[in-house]
Amino acid sequence: MISNLKKLWSNEYVQTAVVIGLVALFIFGFWYGLQIALNTPYPALAVISGSMCVPYNGACDGWSHPFSHTLHIGDLIIVQGVNSKELNTDYPNSDVIVFKKPSNPNELIVHRIVAVDEINGTLYFRTKGDGNSHVKWPEIPSPSEYDPWGTDGVPGIREDYVVGKVVMRIPWIGHIVLFMRDSIGLPIVVALIIIILIVEFIIPLLMGKKQKKEDPLQT
Repeated sequence: MISNLKKLWSNEYVQTAVVIGLVALFIFGFWYGLQIALNTPYPALAVISGSMCVPYNGACDGWSHPFSHTLHIGDLIIVQGVNSKELNTDYPNSDVIVFKKPSNPNELIVHRIVAVDEINGTLYFRTKGDGNSHVKWPEIPSPSEYDPWGTDGVPGIREDYVVGKVVMRIPWIGHIVLFMRDSIGLPIVVALIIIILIVEFIIPLLMGKKQKKEDPLQT
């Protein structure tokens, strides 16, 4: 049995398949490990909106000032789950939180806390995008400029809608995720994977069979 396993392992296609499987296992293991470590099902997200970007010199494209404190489209943000009562609500140094949109819980919003209310022991966070309205962060906005969302008929985001706070931003990397989500991005990636599989497996296999056919018979 051991000799059969050694013979099987000597096959380069088996070795390649095992390596691919190990890489896939590592990626999934890392992702689920990150979820556990950061205590949130959404440990890393790509920024898809410019609502958190404060323009400088009329530009807010993520390329002209990528290392500023605001968030740009294409940033990758690291999110950490927290106890809602431990969130910093002292605007303008308050936490940027990720929460489920009340009107569509499948959609996530990334905005900064501007105020908080406690009603019957439950916290409701008032939020605003740093770049939204004519009052930009760190200027103090009026309540009329807060996000319009509410839960339970109360203005603000109920604490159980919060999935975490932003603890880190990585410029540009999120563009890869956005490209994958694009209608043309995913087909391109799938096509590249198919091409790699053909080049690595199919063509060598066909060439090997052809070579065997062309070899003279040995007596």
